[in-house]
Amino acid sequence: MIITRTNVIPLISRLAFKPTWQPYYCRSIMSNNHTPQRPKGPIHFGPFDVTTQIFLTTPLSFALVNLKPLLPGHVLVCPRAPHKRLTELEPAELTDLFGAVQRVQRMLARYYFSQPQEAKETNTEAETNASTEQTPAPSPEAGSFNIAVQDGIEAGQTVPHVHVHVIPRIRGATAKDSHTQGDAIYELMAAEAGNVGGALWDRVMKSRPQPGGGFPRVEDPDRMARSMGEMEAEADAYRDLLASMGDGD
Repeated sequence: MIITRTNVIPLISRLAFKPTWQPYYCRSIMSNNHTPQRPKGPIHFGPFDVTTQIFLTTPLSFALVNLKPLLPGHVLVCPRAPHKRLTELEPAELTDLFGAVQRVQRMLARYYFSQPQEAKETNTEAETNASTEQTPAPSPEAGSFNIAVQDGIEAGQTVPHVHVHVIPRIRGATAKDSHTQGDAIYELMAAEAGNVGGALWDRVMKSRPQPGGGFPRVEDPDRMARSMGEMEAEADAYRDLLASMGDGD
């Protein structure tokens, strides 16, 4: 599939935050009772309180779900300190930030990447558990990722807080078409579709800042912001999966 501005909207609506196939995540913990613990707040992304949207915290970083994801699984990883530019991070913060990015990649791989040909129908819980033990969890190499940082307003940064975009590309669903040279995801990220800050300003402040002269509002009417309940459900699912993963995963 070629990802374009035209087909990305129905694609997100169809997949939402849960794949239409049964990924490793569902097979591996569907019979377990995990109680995800939401982080204690408040935790801010720029001026916005995003505590209930966070699914991973580390000593120096946090990860949150996106109000308007470009593709299913599109999340953000940020330093806890509200640094505006990447060069402001101390070495320890930078190491922690990209260590968190790697862990998020491994989690999203388990949630979204799947090998359907390896999945077998089972009739009992024992057979399900046996199948899970024999089937390795999908690794990031089972698909691909876009990892991007918009470092400064001239690069499209709309929230003055460093954030790394992590976007899984699912084979057979949201992957770049192998026969095309370019990838529309970059065009979308630079346009209103990727305007993380604009969506947050719209939801929380009901208006966008007007620095200096005019700051025209450019809105894509087909991309609706998700509800808080939808984002919290997604964050709970990711937090649940992270809790089931070992430290080395």
